[in-house]
Amino acid sequence: MALHVRGVVLPDDEVRDLWLDGDRVSLEPIAGAETVSDGGFVLPGLIDAHCHLGIAPGGRPVTSLDQARELALIDRAAGVLAIRDAGSPFAYPELDDDVDLPRLRRAGRHVAPPRRYLPEIGVEVPADQVAAEVTRQAAAGTGWVKLVGDWIDRDQGDLAPAWDDGTLTAAVAAAHAAGARITAHCFEEHSVATLVRAGIDCVEHGTGLTPDVIEEMARRGTALVPTMINIETFGTIAARAQEKFPRYAKHMLALRDGFGSVVAAAYEAGVPVYVGSDAGGGIAHGLAAAEMELLHAAGIPADQVLAAGSWAGRAWLGLPGLVEGGLADLTVYAADPRRDLRVLRDPQLIVLRGRVIAP
Repeated sequence: MALHVRGVVLPDDEVRDLWLDGDRVSLEPIAGAETVSDGGFVLPGLIDAHCHLGIAPGGRPVTSLDQARELALIDRAAGVLAIRDAGSPFAYPELDDDVDLPRLRRAGRHVAPPRRYLPEIGVEVPADQVAAEVTRQAAAGTGWVKLVGDWIDRDQGDLAPAWDDGTLTAAVAAAHAAGARITAHCFEEHSVATLVRAGIDCVEHGTGLTPDVIEEMARRGTALVPTMINIETFGTIAARAQEKFPRYAKHMLALRDGFGSVVAAAYEAGVPVYVGSDAGGGIAHGLAAAEMELLHAAGIPADQVLAAGSWAGRAWLGLPGLVEGGLADLTVYAADPRRDLRVLRDPQLIVLRGRVIAP
């Protein structure tokens, strides 16, 4: 049966009627449609653009499709109707078209340097194999590749690029040659500068961004997914490392303390910023709304945060919004989330692929 929703539809900010005919939006009335919501504020669902359905709580790979599915359902219950999985040690292509789950965009496994990354998570390869591995992982994902741009180098006692500049640059070229977009985990300063200048499509975290690199990102249209929830954990990481790697610990704390200003500067420069929680491992699922509140606290206006976590983010992932012929995904809220982003923590109605999910 077709569904009918009426409310203030964002971003248009107009009271409108939407009819959902299966998995498509119609702006023309459909006879016999069931009205499931009348009033409130209507969004095309939230996104989590940095999520890991293949990493279980605690940091080990998930071991079954059911486990990955359960993690996705936690995000769905929070109003997240589209996920970009930014690297998974567990392949789950069978879930790509699961009608009960948020719409998925996936990278393959993280491409990482040998013996320097999280155990069991990435494919660890030396410099001369990176481009070929990127090509393989492009085929394993659905449009994205995830690179580990830097990590702690225990010999140096600090963060350092995963590979030399030429290898990082070749990785970007290999992904594009394979028809995929590429993103990278970047904490420190040098790797992110190299990758942005090489034409990478997105930066994850980006704590080491400097003004000149931010300017280059804005010029190129390179996206930033800050994962501010993750950056808040840097204090714990530094405390654990202090005795053995004091320089690394100091660096991590400095990156954490300056990150709000970095995110604000990126927004002000015109860098496209999108919402991602880094759920998986040490970060719980279902926190996209909390991430949005942190972006606002960093200085991004609430309406722009809302765009980054909803309609603009969905468009970036190639998902049409609440327009004629668009996808039948929406969330309804009792109050205007532009006035108070905390409203996003309590969706009144969730519709995914034209089916009522909640309440």
